[in-house]
Amino acid sequence: MWLGIVFTIGLLMSGCGSSSSNSNINGNWKASLTNTDGSPAYAFSTTFTEASNGSVDITNFSFTSAGSCFSGDTTSETGSFNLSGNFNGNVSGSFGMNVSTAFPGAATQNVLALQGTVAGNTIAGTWTLTGASGCSGHGTFNINKA
Repeated sequence: MWLGIVFTIGLLMSGCGSSSSNSNINGNWKASLTNTDGSPAYAFSTTFTEASNGSVDITNFSFTSAGSCFSGDTTSETGSFNLSGNFNGNVSGSFGMNVSTAFPGAATQNVLALQGTVAGNTIAGTWTLTGASGCSGHGTFNINKA
């Protein structure tokens, strides 16, 4: 009897801390990036889908406010999550995402790097932009599930 109880508890506990309950990440998200002085910097919307290897597939990416560093340019997006969760869908962990311009044959790309933490339906952290002349900066961001 005790062996059966221990086995059942072991099965229940095996889901805790795993990435199997992170379905909260999959879906549409809207981001707002602010400069260090609190003024708006960038905004975008996208769809995140967690891949089995811990990375995230980023689709339907679109700047809704991009400024001159990304307007009209082709971009490439990559991202990663390191998540944990529980049976109630409470997801937490780290988040990373890079958005870069794709200038054919150009020596310099503009790279927007986001690093933050996931807490349920919110991702928050810091961003840094590096690249061509006039395309640099840093600040904070919030990404919320739409």
